[in-house]
Amino acid sequence: MNHSPQLKLLMTPFPYSIDIGADVSKALELMDEHDVRHLPVTDSHRLVGVISDRDIKSMRAGKKPGDPGYNPGVREMLIHDAYVVDINEPLDNVLLHMAERHIGSVIVTRKDKLAGVFTTNDACRGFGEYLRELFPRGNGGGGEAA
Repeated sequence: MNHSPQLKLLMTPFPYSIDIGADVSKALELMDEHDVRHLPVTDSHRLVGVISDRDIKSMRAGKKPGDPGYNPGVREMLIHDAYVVDINEPLDNVLLHMAERHIGSVIVTRKDKLAGVFTTNDACRGFGEYLRELFPRGNGGGGEAA
């Protein structure tokens, strides 16, 4: 590979989002249905943040307000200051920013519209593929143990 991989080739195309007025159980249902862990949150089709399954599960484990089945809305759980980048942002900038800020997901837009999500899983998968291109396995096996 003679060039840096592009963000748009590694991101998860993401037509899924959730409205700010939904409850978190609907968000989890949507995440399960589409096998994703992050959902952009919209308000009148305008991006306002992101919600993750990890944040929801963490909140549910600690419960609170009126307990028993405490099920807050997406509005109460979303991360407002989500990292949002244009689809043409150089991948190295995105990766370094994610590492510096300990960010697990990036909302990707094209012309200010949702285009996808780039996560640490996407980064790991892309890096693994890149390494396999750089260092192909000659024997088809998993390499030698140290």
